[in-house]
Amino acid sequence: MHNKSYAAILPCLLATVWLAGCGGSSYSGGGSGGGGTVTVSVSPKLASVVVSSQTQMFHATVTGASTAVTWAVDGTVGGSAAVGTITPAGIYTPPAAAGVHTILATSAVDTTKSDSAKIAVTDLAGVFTHHNNLARDGSNTQELALAPTTVSTATFGKRFSCPVDGAAYTQPLWVPSLNVNGSVRNVIFVATQNDSVYAFDADAIPCAQLWKADVIDSNHGGTPGEGPVPTADVGNGFKDIQPQIGVTGTPVIDPATSTLYVVSKSEGPPGTFHQRLHALALASGNEKFSGPVAISASVPGTGDGSSGGVVSFNPQKEHQRSALALSNGVVYVAWASHEDNDPYHGWLIAYNAGTLGRLAVFNSSPNGSRGGIWTSGGAPAFDSAGNLYVPTGNGTFDGNSAIPPNNDFGDSALKFDTTSGLTITDWFTPFNEDFLNTSDLDLGSGGIVILPDQASAPTHLMVVTGKQGQLYLLNRDSMGSFCGGCTSDTNARQSFAISMIWGTPAFWQNRLYYGGTGDRLTAFDFDTGTEKFNTTPSSQSSTTYLFPGPTPSVSSQGTSNGVVWAAEVGAYGVPAPTQGPAILHAYDATNLGTELWNSTQAPSNRDQAGNAVKFSVPTVANGQVYLGTRNEIDVYGLLP
Repeated sequence: MHNKSYAAILPCLLATVWLAGCGGSSYSGGGSGGGGTVTVSVSPKLASVVVSSQTQMFHATVTGASTAVTWAVDGTVGGSAAVGTITPAGIYTPPAAAGVHTILATSAVDTTKSDSAKIAVTDLAGVFTHHNNLARDGSNTQELALAPTTVSTATFGKRFSCPVDGAAYTQPLWVPSLNVNGSVRNVIFVATQNDSVYAFDADAIPCAQLWKADVIDSNHGGTPGEGPVPTADVGNGFKDIQPQIGVTGTPVIDPATSTLYVVSKSEGPPGTFHQRLHALALASGNEKFSGPVAISASVPGTGDGSSGGVVSFNPQKEHQRSALALSNGVVYVAWASHEDNDPYHGWLIAYNAGTLGRLAVFNSSPNGSRGGIWTSGGAPAFDSAGNLYVPTGNGTFDGNSAIPPNNDFGDSALKFDTTSGLTITDWFTPFNEDFLNTSDLDLGSGGIVILPDQASAPTHLMVVTGKQGQLYLLNRDSMGSFCGGCTSDTNARQSFAISMIWGTPAFWQNRLYYGGTGDRLTAFDFDTGTEKFNTTPSSQSSTTYLFPGPTPSVSSQGTSNGVVWAAEVGAYGVPAPTQGPAILHAYDATNLGTELWNSTQAPSNRDQAGNAVKFSVPTVANGQVYLGTRNEIDVYGLLP
């Protein structure tokens, strides 16, 4: 290395956001101090922390002289409140504002010898809900550590994993700066099909379990002998979820009250089935608000399974597959079925988040059958006015009938006013609904994404996709209802063919990232001039994703440095022909043809994930990516 003074290297350090040093990790030369050539090396080279609360230890290795160093942040010895402070021992405490900062260690003997590192400080409030937000666009635009320049096999990989007692179909949720037993830390929450909810330290290596709640024990409303439901006791024998069913839908977190809401399913004694809504304290897993509450509901109707003009909720038949949602103090829970095992209906029930009291009930086919709210693990979406949107699957449709009650809405995208319950105010049904119904091509296999408001009319748009392999762009202010006798979807703002989808697309910077089954991850650009999508993909991945395809997530530093994350889960096991590891992929968001990294690239299976489950959604937060699998929660991040 050439001799370089701090003044000489400072421009290079500031110009390169993450590369440590100019031309290497240390600055050495003729040295002084009687120990020969002096070198300084700082580790870790890349790090990420949460504003104010999370510290980071840096280490400086000095050779050829005294090991003493002077620490600086962005050129200020000891740092400052604006950029963060660092102690003589190398402990960095972040500021209250987000940003990326340079840590510099300078030899106390030879001040021309230094080395640097970078630290990203995020102000992400948390990942409290499925696909990151109520719009369900899957984006985290406050990710300062992960970027196309930092995600590679040399700098990024598997940090650790946390074992779990059952398949984790739920998306991991992330809460920063949570006080658990007197210690403030970042925490991830996940639930399993064994009816367990876990809280893990989001950063500790090895994994640190903070608490585990068995949500069907006596402390959580269970009765003696209850257990998760054996797969053979529901469904049609396809073993779609096996070997047991407990918690399937992703929980939702209310940060204002530090509460996690989750639905359990259990059986006991044999033949007696239970579903309960729980409100768990984030710090302990204990029940809150006098919970849990047993889930029950009924509506007037003569549909499948009705008795005496009433359709009642069936805790055995109904499958709580969709993620839970929380908006304006109300928890929303939706159901479909196990493998289309009749009789079943689509249900949507609203609960008061503070009391767990039931507020409203909707049934999608009270005078017919089916119409499940599936969304392949997705969640109800909400616009800024609080309107709720869900799609339904194959089932009875008579919404266009002139003869009441005309309230069966199979294969439809529904809009609800939530100001005083659940009132349908608008809807869209494809022109070929009858074909979709008889062919089991559910519209509701895909989740809804709310697009940002546009500059001109139509201002409010949304995307819904489904099993048929069609993308619908809808005007939320006039969704189109049903076009009887039409031969195309003239009632949609735009409709074009894509691949079959089981999942929810992501949307970032006017680009929709769509993961079809048997297809490549694909980007469609949204033209803000025409306010429609360009139907020719702007980029595609080289990898083809087998059934069920991915639900992608996007991380970025605002409008730049976007990375698309997608889990390849085709080896999820029965009824698929093989069972094997999930594969996590990272792509440059500006060009999906540029794969930055995947979990099979590093030698010796360094980054291998646990065995795959359907509908896994990567959660990105604070420089790390969390992925649920059949036997563990895998944590990927910047390598030390």
